[in-house]
Amino acid sequence: MQGSIEWTGGSQVIAKNQTGHSLNLDWDDGPSPVQLVLLAVGTCSLADVITGLKERKVTNASIEMEGVRRDEVPRIFTSMHMIYNIEGDAPERLVKGLIEKSHEKYCTVSNMLLESIKITTELRLTPAKS
Repeated sequence: MQGSIEWTGGSQVIAKNQTGHSLNLDWDDGPSPVQLVLLAVGTCSLADVITGLKERKVTNASIEMEGVRRDEVPRIFTSMHMIYNIEGDAPERLVKGLIEKSHEKYCTVSNMLLESIKITTELRLTPAKS
C-alpha cells in the first residue's frame, strides 16, 4: 500500500493513493486527519456489513458516529459509538452478527484501535420500502 500527501497551502493537503485517487483535506476546517480515522472505521465496517448482506435486498445503509477524545494531548479517541441504519430485507440477528464480526475480525481499521478504545454499536433496522 502506498500513498502521498501534498501540502497545497494553509492547512490544506491533497492525499493520494497509489492509483491516483485523491482526497482534499484541511486540518483546520475538516475533514481533519482525526475525523478521517473516525470515518474510516465507519466506512470499513459498513463495507463488511453490506458485503455480508449480498444475498439480501438492502435499499439504504448508513452509520451515525460519535467519537470521544481525551482532553489532554495526544487527543486520542477513548470511545466510539456507531448507530447502523439499515433499510432492507434482512434478519436482525444476521445484521447484528455482521456488525459484531466486523469489529471482532474483519474491519482492519477498528481492529487497529480496539486495544485503546471502546467501540459500541446499535442497530436501527427497517424493512425495505416497496
